[in-house]
Amino acid sequence: MYTPENFRHFINAYQKSRIVLTAYELDIFSQLGNSYKASSAVAGKINTNPRATDRLMNALCALGFLDKKNEKFGNTEFSQSFLSRRGKNYMYGLMHSVNQWENWSLLSTVVRDGKPATRNPEKINDRGDKWLDAFIGAMHYRSSRAAAAIVAEIDLENVNRVLDLGGGSGAYSMGFVEAKKGLTATVFDLPKVIPITQKYIKKEKLSKRIDTYAGDYLCDDFPTAFDLIFISAVIHINSEEENNAIIAKCYKSLNPGGRIVIQDHIMNDDRISPLPGAIFAINMLVSTRHGDTYTEKEICVWFRKNKIKFEKRISVENGNSLIIGRKK
Repeated sequence: MYTPENFRHFINAYQKSRIVLTAYELDIFSQLGNSYKASSAVAGKINTNPRATDRLMNALCALGFLDKKNEKFGNTEFSQSFLSRRGKNYMYGLMHSVNQWENWSLLSTVVRDGKPATRNPEKINDRGDKWLDAFIGAMHYRSSRAAAAIVAEIDLENVNRVLDLGGGSGAYSMGFVEAKKGLTATVFDLPKVIPITQKYIKKEKLSKRIDTYAGDYLCDDFPTAFDLIFISAVIHINSEEENNAIIAKCYKSLNPGGRIVIQDHIMNDDRISPLPGAIFAINMLVSTRHGDTYTEKEICVWFRKNKIKFEKRISVENGNSLIIGRKK
């Protein structure tokens, strides 16, 4: 229940996140590292205004992200570990949140015009290398932490080959091959993404069990003879018609009795819950031309049109759901 007081805090919450994202974007946490430095020294390193940098770093102290001793600033334990490039748990993918900020700031215009804030939103393959690295890094950070639990929900009996459609870093493919001895996986993604995918796979020393296939899932045919096709965080990018076409291609790509597993925000019929999905629909509104969050009923329509039998829905820990269907 909102009151005028807590509503005011709710409305102004963006200020705190913008302070941290600005410090992250300017690399202040990395400049500090394990040492304490004057704000003027940091400003000199990152080429920013000394007074503005000092005020920003004071605010970061107030928020608990920096410490201040004798007019010098240092990272907290959290910031050193997660926000500094030298940290062992560096959250590389936060740059994607920085990139999204401008899109969200144009929400009023998007609602008026019905057009996304992003120019050529579907042309991910044409985005700059820094944007793409940040995007894949953000997806990997989330997916790698969820993969084991998600894969554990899926019956892998009689599954020997998995197609990871739009698989990005290959985090879920890694989860599949680690869950079952002898299982192999193929990551299907855009030509500009695949070199990034291969770096992640090589880092985990899984190149013998995970291969890659470059293509556009809207334009190109899929490789064939798979027992399971995993589709995570893909359908929300596309229109209903595009998703129906993807399911049709999946049917051709699956072995008899093979399954499709969709992981995404799955909305209830009222489209106002779950809350994360309702908010994510706005993210798609500002970022894509036709993207949305979909209901179970809508997905089942795509299944029926393409001879896929709905089997079950599983709610998973990250707030998403798995929708599982089998080729008839």
